[in-house]
Order: sequence, then structure tokens, then C-alpha cells
Amino acid sequence: MAGTPRTLRAMNDRAALDLLLEHGQLSRTRIGKLTGLSKPTASQLLARLEAAGLVLAGGTTEGRPGPNAQLYEVNPAAAHAAGLDVTPERVLAAVADITGRTVGSYELPTPGRRTGTPVVQQVTDALDGAAKAAGLARADVHRLVIGTPGAFDPNTGRLRYASHLPGWHTPALLDEIAAALPMPVEYENDVNLVAVAEQRLGAARGHEDFVLLWNEGGLGAALVLGGRLHRGWTGGAGEVGFLPVPGTPLVRQVTKANSGGYQELAGSQAIPRLARELGVDDIPSGPYAEVAAALVARAAHSEDPAHRQLLETYATRLATGLASLVSVLDPELVVLSGASLTAGGEPLRSLVQSELEELAAARPHLVVGDVSEQPVLRGALESALAATRDEVFDTSR
Repeated sequence: MAGTPRTLRAMNDRAALDLLLEHGQLSRTRIGKLTGLSKPTASQLLARLEAAGLVLAGGTTEGRPGPNAQLYEVNPAAAHAAGLDVTPERVLAAVADITGRTVGSYELPTPGRRTGTPVVQQVTDALDGAAKAAGLARADVHRLVIGTPGAFDPNTGRLRYASHLPGWHTPALLDEIAAALPMPVEYENDVNLVAVAEQRLGAARGHEDFVLLWNEGGLGAALVLGGRLHRGWTGGAGEVGFLPVPGTPLVRQVTKANSGGYQELAGSQAIPRLARELGVDDIPSGPYAEVAAALVARAAHSEDPAHRQLLETYATRLATGLASLVSVLDPELVVLSGASLTAGGEPLRSLVQSELEELAAARPHLVVGDVSEQPVLRGALESALAATRDEVFDTSR
């Protein structure tokens, strides 16, 4: 049918580009073998991609019999994408080239509610800072993904489930940000972005159905079903901190109270309180999320009875909420992420797995997340890069 040769060329081009992203530098012969294309067709493909500015001729093969072969790689400067990780305390921004390498980053501390810089300026200042660090201008960034607590309701455009994020709840905010920036902007829940990072780079690679449980500043979950994020009708899928669970009072009007059963039972703020109740000594001071992570790390590697009881009780509390999730979703995998979970490592994972097998009929495998360094920001970059590559690598246009 009409257009088929162009479509086939575009498919071959994209397959070659994906291989170069995965493997790094490859020769024409190697690309031909991996794609199943003949040498002449592979040569034409590479010439086409090089002319389009999508690949570069790099070094040559060495140390092998015969003449050295030309190596090719994706042109890192073909496009750039950016991500933002927004919390009440700061905005982290980063810019990555098309290969996924971070080339510039910037941290913008955000002042309090009364003296705060307008949100649109926070976004543009953070993005400009990261772009400048990369030697770029704002206009050089192809796409931006912003990660926040809560979620923007697709029906109203208003941020929900994040009353603790000042300035982000005005009705016209998304229009104002769009007017200030020259590139497409997407918004995603922060825990969903951690799941994106784990699916692309970490413990969930190769898995189509998994739940990611996050416990750091807040307790939340991301649901990946059939390989895609499940966000729900208002974007609130995974707001499990509000989940009613045994062991805590039933909280009504949870969004006004900004609390719920599972958050009160197993959230980071519950861990120091539980430690005191169990007689744990030397509880550190500081932000509760950092204190919780330190306590869990210590308990995971201590033979002291109070510390051991802390870890076991915490595992039971985590499994209590997870039992509801896995009973409904029956995922293949559960990824434990966020400092209050990853700090427990294998000892905590093993305890939660054992408890969950007694509390739920489903038997998902539990793993500790691999993406530990700025996972929300990494997920934002991966999300922005995926859409950017789809657009920039489309040679059928």
C-alpha cells in the first residue's frame, strides 16, 4: 500500500537508534546483524540517520583481524529533555541529552508559604538553572516533565491530594506555566515517576504488572498494569496513605485531615513513635523521614531485642496495607522504595514477604528498589526522554 516503504524505513531507523541507545557504539556490520538488514541497507540507514543529525560516526574497532570498522553512536545533541522534582522545600531540576545522560542540574530552595516565590517563577528559575548548567538555553529543551506530590485532576486541572504543597492549587496554574515555557510540559505524580524509573532502569525492568510502595515523606503507591501506569479517574490511584487498615482509628474526611489509616500505621512519621513505645534508645533528632530511615537501617542490622521488634512490627504494618493492594490487583511484583523502606534492605524485605504470604492469597515477589539517587527526578527525565525520542526519532515525517 502507499507509504509502506517509508514506514518500513522509519521502523528500521527506530530499531537501529534503539540498539545504539542500548549498546552504545556499534559498527555497520553489527547493526546489520542485530536488525537483520543487509549490509547495503544498513549502510543506507546509517547514512540517512547521519544526514538527519541523529547519529555520529565515532571511533573505529581495534584489536581485531582485518581493517578497522567505523563505529556509530546516537548524537547526544539531537535533543534535550528536562525533569523537575517538586517538594515543599525545594525544586530539583535536571536536563538530559537524548542518550539519557544528565548534562545539567540545579536545586532551587523554596521559601515558606507567605514569602514564597510564585510557582511559575520557581519552575522557570529551576529549569533555567539546569539548562545553564548544561550550557543550553530554555528554548533548547525539547520537553519538560514535572513531578509533584498528589496529582493534577484531568477533569479540572487542579492539584489534588497535596495540600502541603503551597502555591500549586490555583485554577489557572497549568495555563500560566504553559504560557511561560516554549516546550510541551507534562505533570506526573512523584511516586508514579519512581515507578517509571524502576521500570526503565531498575528492579522492575521486564515486568508489566507491578506495584511500587513508596515510604519517605509520605506513604504512597504506583500501579503499573499491562506495562502502563494506572492513574485513576482523578489521578488519585495509589494514594494508599488514606487506605483504612486495622490497627488505626477510622479517619473521616481524610483529604481535610490529610491523614489516613495506612499513613498513620506505617508511614515514616509512625516509626519514631513506634520505636519509643518499644523502648529503643538513642532515637536521633531531625526531620521525621530521615529519623525513620536511620531507625529502620539500625534495626535491620541489630541483634538488640527492641530493634528486632521494631523491624518485625514495622514489617507487619507494611504487609497489612499491602495485603489489600495485592488482593485486588494480583501483581507479579512489589517494589519497595523510598528511604524508610530501602533502609531496611533484605532483612525488612524478607519479613514483609513472609507476613504478606500469611495475609493475602496472592503471592507477588517483593524486591527492594534499585534507583536510589533522586528517583523522582530520574523518572521525570525518563518520561520526558521517552516522548522526546518518539518525536525526534520518527523519520517517517
